[in-house]
Amino acid sequence: MQENTNTNQEQNQAPEHKPQEPHRNYIGRLARALRLFLHGRFDLREDSASQEAVMEEVRKGIEFRGTNLWVLVFAVFIASLGLNVNSTAVIIGAMLVSPLMGPIIGIGTALGINDFDLLKKAWNNFLLMVAVSLITSLVYFFISPISTAQSELLARTNPTTYDVLIAFFGGMAGMVAQTRKDKSMTVISGVAIATALMPPLCTAGYGLATGQLQFFVGALYLFVINAVFIALAAYLIVLILHYEKKTVLDPAAQKKNNRYIAIILIVVLVPSVLVASHIVRRTTFEDNVDRYVAQVFQFNKTMVVDYNKEYHYDKNISKVEIRLVGEPLSQNVIDNAEAQMADFGLKKTELHIKQTDSDDRRHLDISRLQKGYAEIIDEKNATIERLTKRLNSLTTIDTLSGADISRELAAVIGNVKSVSISKHTAYDNGKPAGESVVAIVKPIDPSMLLDLERIEVWLSVRTKSGRVKVILEE
Repeated sequence: MQENTNTNQEQNQAPEHKPQEPHRNYIGRLARALRLFLHGRFDLREDSASQEAVMEEVRKGIEFRGTNLWVLVFAVFIASLGLNVNSTAVIIGAMLVSPLMGPIIGIGTALGINDFDLLKKAWNNFLLMVAVSLITSLVYFFISPISTAQSELLARTNPTTYDVLIAFFGGMAGMVAQTRKDKSMTVISGVAIATALMPPLCTAGYGLATGQLQFFVGALYLFVINAVFIALAAYLIVLILHYEKKTVLDPAAQKKNNRYIAIILIVVLVPSVLVASHIVRRTTFEDNVDRYVAQVFQFNKTMVVDYNKEYHYDKNISKVEIRLVGEPLSQNVIDNAEAQMADFGLKKTELHIKQTDSDDRRHLDISRLQKGYAEIIDEKNATIERLTKRLNSLTTIDTLSGADISRELAAVIGNVKSVSISKHTAYDNGKPAGESVVAIVKPIDPSMLLDLERIEVWLSVRTKSGRVKVILEE
């Protein structure tokens, strides 16, 4: 009995020592293979230059004196001219020329390796770069005869979170290119265009020159966004590549530095998030209004002449004002249209209807109304012309007194029993190539020859057609 008991205990414990299932080993091998594949494809250290070579390039880009400083001044003038005349191509050229990336990359790199001497030098050159750029653009816009803010200028005064993302990913691409053995000038040039450091500084100078504080603040904030997140990108790439620290800080000091960096990022980021959120709400509101007007205000005898959209942030009620022409809408119809606003995401929106029979007739945009009617008339005229051409191509020769022509031909030529006359349109590769008159002549006595050439000449004169084709029916 004791032996049987031991045997049963061994059988009960046996499943605990079973080998692992085969599919688990397969999944493990597949995961390791995938990890090795991804590491081999995305490893930044494969073709990276040495830390010494990269740092040498960073130090060269930081310094602003002599050639670099003059190139910066010229680039500012080019960018200011482009903004002034609203030329995108000129602005892009200025971004390619400008050496603004150097000190910003230097700040991020210095923070990544704790090189505080390099950080001080990069910061001083960064301030010099900003001061020279602002003064140069200020001088240009102060003496420029064109003071109107063009679209290229306005585009640099309202930064959003999208500008943050552009600056960050652009900075990442630029720093990765900076750390390669074979530096790609294509990448560096593309980063200069994408991050757009020069135009905001010039726009800030325009704000100073014209006394428009909102331009100065908005453009300078966009420049700060670009600079901070390009520096952050450089800082992260240095950490990813595990560059050797010049100064080893104790954990408490390193944590303090990281906290300062996080605070700066939050302070810079939060306003752009708020602005982006406001823009998204406004864009959504305007799209909803467009859909609402297009779908709800469709009437046979009433037409929408124009409509205005007023979006208000916070607790203010937004407004939609619609101007109508034609048969006035009843109050029931207007109430029904107002009730449908919630279906289009316009719950907190007031609807104002302006009709032509009201006292507000003076607000009617006559020019837009005339333009709308002119477009309708032009479209109808084009349709009439197209249908007329089609009808002419299908019209028979009866419109040219075909019955009379048949009798006259029999009298003039003789031996003509019947004549069938029609217009014929020739097509070349699907396009009309010209019209001709086709006549099918049947003789009284087939044994007697008909002078087809004479018939063609006579029909050409009679029908006033330069192209006549006569076919003899046997």
